[in-house]
Amino acid sequence: MPATHPFDLTGKRALVTGSSRGLGLAMATAFARAGAAVILNARDSVALGAAAADLAATGADVKAIAFDVTSEDSVTEAVAHCESEIGPIDILVNNAGMQIRGPLETYPMESFERLLATHVTATFAVSKVVVQGMIKRGQGRIINICSVLTDIARPGAAPYGAAKAAVANLTRGMAADWARYGINVNGLAPGYFRTELNTTLMADPAFDAWVKGRTPMGRWAEVEELGGAAVFLASPASSFVNGHILYVDGGLTAVV
Repeated sequence: MPATHPFDLTGKRALVTGSSRGLGLAMATAFARAGAAVILNARDSVALGAAAADLAATGADVKAIAFDVTSEDSVTEAVAHCESEIGPIDILVNNAGMQIRGPLETYPMESFERLLATHVTATFAVSKVVVQGMIKRGQGRIINICSVLTDIARPGAAPYGAAKAAVANLTRGMAADWARYGINVNGLAPGYFRTELNTTLMADPAFDAWVKGRTPMGRWAEVEELGGAAVFLASPASSFVNGHILYVDGGLTAVV
């Protein structure tokens, strides 16, 4: 292990998909504070540019590239640009995601397939392209964002849970296949965080009470609280951690 601090990311470059806001931006910010150069990604170039400008204003080494994680051609072109024009990708975080809730018995097939494409297919597609450079260099870190719904279920969220469960097992499979190349692949499973995507849920008194009552720590998490776990999985501190799903949920999945 290097003589530097085990959580030091100096000299590393991280690509975080879906990072113009919320958990993705929080993880990118944590990487930058740990010394990494970061590449932000989103489909909305305006929001992406604003996020990159705000992060750069803190002194971070940050670039931004808009591409669609569900398009193989878009991913291939974007990663090639990153590797040739920006620099090698040492850390990949597959964070881009979405949620479409609804009763399972009337759930549209189109929505189900869209969730699978955004979470499962995109995680595979981006990782498959990025890992080519990691294999050549003999090292790399991939972090796939899962969810507490990877292991538990809630009414109205079965398709999302199914997609995240698939991401978790894909993570284990990636570790099994790519560990031999010096690549660590792990998952992060956030609990209920205060993000823009959860604004409606936070405003619902019944759901807010459920989250606080169900979570042993008795509160929603702040987005910054995912950063430490992400830095751990991206850093030398986790050198022998592979194929693991790390829950950052205030104890929600530890209790009944």
